[in-house]
Amino acid sequence: MRPATEHIEFTPQRLASSVVAVPPIARDDDLAYQVEENAKLIAYLRAGGVRTLLYGGNANFYNISFSEYARLLDMLAEAAGDDMFVIPSVGPAFGTMMDQARILRQKQFATAMVLPPAFAATQDGFATGVRHFVEAAGIPAVLYIKHEGQITVDAVARLMDDGLLSAIKYAIVRDDPAQDEYLRLLVDSVDPQRIMSGIGEQPAIVHLRDFGLGGFTSGCVCVAPKLSMQMLAALQAGDFAAAERIREIFQPLEDLRNRISPIRVLHDAVSAANVARTGPILPHLSNVSAGELEEIQPAAIALRKANEG
Repeated sequence: MRPATEHIEFTPQRLASSVVAVPPIARDDDLAYQVEENAKLIAYLRAGGVRTLLYGGNANFYNISFSEYARLLDMLAEAAGDDMFVIPSVGPAFGTMMDQARILRQKQFATAMVLPPAFAATQDGFATGVRHFVEAAGIPAVLYIKHEGQITVDAVARLMDDGLLSAIKYAIVRDDPAQDEYLRLLVDSVDPQRIMSGIGEQPAIVHLRDFGLGGFTSGCVCVAPKLSMQMLAALQAGDFAAAERIREIFQPLEDLRNRISPIRVLHDAVSAANVARTGPILPHLSNVSAGELEEIQPAAIALRKANEG
């Protein structure tokens, strides 16, 4: 099935209009999602100028229960309101995302991101799974490319040419983001304005300047939304020196995320910065240790202070 063009609402223009925030999900002590704290985080992002929310890895959608999926999406959509664009995630298991597709077909979301499988997957099988999901959900997918060998560039191009993708989140970590043969092949095969740099502020300058990507995702935007939006504006204006100055402000917290755990550190950093109480993280993940929190808290507080300076 090829979705009608008018259904593909996550356009390059929308991608370029906002940093794509990738927030955690706040939960209470019983692990139920917490309505007020999630709404507080969304309101904080809105006040900082963010208008696009992507609930995926940082929200630990890998481990959410099917029984809460529809209710969680409804809660997020209500908190976001009409002025924010919400992208939920599905998968990564094929059976899970096909069950979720039936729920999404009854909702008003314009697209959903397919989480990358970690194992029990082949390149051709993953591409086929994305096709099945889009057909079942009736909406195009955001393709999340996280691992080398996850999917071939040719397969990505076919999915895009067939109208099955709204965008691509590119998040393969490189020692030097400027040296990336896969990404170079990708931007030569699909419209780079439909690709978002998917690893936060640190590689975003290289990805947008050297590869022409259309925007970037961020987790730390949940602590410093104004700064992250200022960085996007600087990149779009070609002021790479200003963008670099902002990137450096994010680096201490990002370094902790890279050393400890991107998802777990962000989850607890949002609480440490007093943005919202995120509470316990859903198993099979766990919150950071007390010793790790002693490192995270000052970095999170400093980043929020810089955002408000």
